[in-house]
Amino acid sequence: MRLTLLILLLAALLRPALAQDLFMVRSQQPFAESMLLLQEAVREQGYTLSRVQRVDIGLTKMGYETDKYRVVFFGKPEQVRRLTREHPELIPYLPLKIAIFAEESDTLLVAANPRHMAEFYGDDELTAVFDQWAVDIQAMLDRLQAAEGM
Repeated sequence: MRLTLLILLLAALLRPALAQDLFMVRSQQPFAESMLLLQEAVREQGYTLSRVQRVDIGLTKMGYETDKYRVVFFGKPEQVRRLTREHPELIPYLPLKIAIFAEESDTLLVAANPRHMAEFYGDDELTAVFDQWAVDIQAMLDRLQAAEGM
């Protein structure tokens, strides 16, 4: 229970200030399978996997027992370059990220809802980008849930 609360707190740090909604999926797939499926889903949505960061090392140093917690970073390289050049205030939010972690026999995936960034910009072009990211992230998570029935 403590680990779940800590993970939700960490996930909250991934989202923009004042945003309330998170995308969250619980999968009964093992962590390793879910991790592979997530990476495939990222590619299938047309994104490039940037890196996978281990978070569990810091958690175990704090006394938590977990070896299965990662943050998956992804984006479309040209889009990320253009957006950070034209809107440097987006740099902290890019590349996009999904946290994935094991909780007992389940795997949980959490991502910030990018649509909430539109609240801070009056730019229709950016709103369209945020909306597309939200659709794509939801499709990635839906793919993991659909894999459970297989």
